[in-house]
Amino acid sequence: MTTSADRLRVLFLCTGNSARSQTAEALLRHLSKGAIDVFSAGSAPQPAVHPLAKETLEYRYGIETDALYPKSMNSFIGEALRLRDYGVRSGSRGVSRVPGDPERIHWSFEDPAAVEDEGARRRAFARVANGIAGRLRVWMALPAVQRRLNVPASSRAT
Repeated sequence: MTTSADRLRVLFLCTGNSARSQTAEALLRHLSKGAIDVFSAGSAPQPAVHPLAKETLEYRYGIETDALYPKSMNSFIGEALRLRDYGVRSGSRGVSRVPGDPERIHWSFEDPAAVEDEGARRRAFARVANGIAGRLRVWMALPAVQRRLNVPASSRAT
C-alpha cells in the first residue's frame, strides 16, 4: 500500500511567487489530477497572485484559482514539508537553493508581468502558461515520474 510518504512532491520556486510558479503549481495539480503534492513559493513573495495569471488559468485551462496565494520559500525549509522529490526554479534570480535538497530542475520562462504593453502582457501570460503546460506534460511522461504516478488509485493516500 502506498503511503502519503510515497506521493510525489514538487515545489515550484520563483522570486515573487505571483505568476510563473503559481501557474506551474496550478497546472501540475490539474494535469496530475491531484496525484502529485504540488507547492509553490518565492524568495520575495508578492502580496497577491497576478490577476492575469489567475485569468489565464481560469479561462484557458478551467482551473479554479481562489486558493492560490503567494508563499515564502522559508515556510518550506525544515521538517514540515520534507520535500524530497523535485524542486523547479522558473526564472528565479533571487532563489539560490531549493529547500529540502530534492532533485533540482531549472526552467527559464520570461516574466510575463514585466511586459509593458497590456495586450502583449496578456499574450505573454498565455505563452508562458502554454510553455509550462508543455514542459509539465513532457516531465510527467518521463519513466521515473510515470513509475511514481502509475500507482493504482485505490492504494494512493488521500
